[in-house]
Amino acid sequence: MKSAAVVNYAPEKGSVEIREIEKPTIGDNDILLEVANVGVCGSDLHQWTADHSWPVNYPVVLGHEFGGFIAETGKNVTKWKEGDRVVSETAAIIDMNSPMTKIGLYNLDPSRKGFGYGVNGAMTRYVRVPERCLHGVPDQISFEHACLTEPCCVAYSAVVENARLKPGDRVVVLGPGTIGILCAAMARLCGAEVAIVGLESDKHRLEIAKQYGCEVFIGDATEWAMRRDGLGADCIIDAAGASITMKIAMALVRPNGIISKVGWGPQPLGFSLDPIIQKNVRLQGSFSHNWPIWERVIALMASGALDVSPIIGGVWSIHDWHTAFEKMHKGEVVKSVLKPY
Repeated sequence: MKSAAVVNYAPEKGSVEIREIEKPTIGDNDILLEVANVGVCGSDLHQWTADHSWPVNYPVVLGHEFGGFIAETGKNVTKWKEGDRVVSETAAIIDMNSPMTKIGLYNLDPSRKGFGYGVNGAMTRYVRVPERCLHGVPDQISFEHACLTEPCCVAYSAVVENARLKPGDRVVVLGPGTIGILCAAMARLCGAEVAIVGLESDKHRLEIAKQYGCEVFIGDATEWAMRRDGLGADCIIDAAGASITMKIAMALVRPNGIISKVGWGPQPLGFSLDPIIQKNVRLQGSFSHNWPIWERVIALMASGALDVSPIIGGVWSIHDWHTAFEKMHKGEVVKSVLKPY
């Protein structure tokens, strides 16, 4: 049985197309997941435009934000059964003997490979998933929302686990993409005052950020950052990925504050990091997520405390992937969601 898939087949720009692929076969500890919905991530766009900074195993089916129904289980799988509603983590391959894996931080295992770049992802009808990656989805969460658990976990990791915000903190988020807006939403759930900064071209996305109770700024949030006592914001979340945003973050953060960097960018910095030293600032990278973060995010979504509906700009068929990618790439929508059939 073959199904249509969105395949990134080469490192050159624009090397993405629909191909027919065989239904995957699964191992004893795997499940076969029938995809209900899959979110389009900025990393999918970067592989499409060939400006990514990570290795890709070409050809590969894109898509790592996904959920659906269990269609088949391996013989060693006992917790799950056919028909169960699930979402999947992204760490498709990990070294179980890695020191990082042994302490629960398998997301930081150097040999880790993820869906959509290391192994085939979910922009198709069926995907093979290790049992350990699965989380149950309560009935009250639609799959259009559940497929965005993964970017919500990225935001939770950056804001809650790594920045460790406190109620009353003042937070500036740089970059109103999916991760930036979700970071802002998470900061609001932590009780922080939040400003989010974008460009003139980000006006539509900034309007969506307002729905999460954020103040929004085009270009410059210096006045807001300095408003309390003239020293700067407690935390800067760099969700943009461009080099210049790190320089902005260093200017806006208060002494003894924190910069949580979650945005990727391959460009060299080209400026001094001395302000981090002078201000005694903690620069914290934030990558991926692990099992307890997923459980907490699903609970937040199920309770209604975290609503992802404002960021969803539409749902498109797999065959209309190009439209969905273009709308995100041009900033017309924050998040595009695909449906395999």
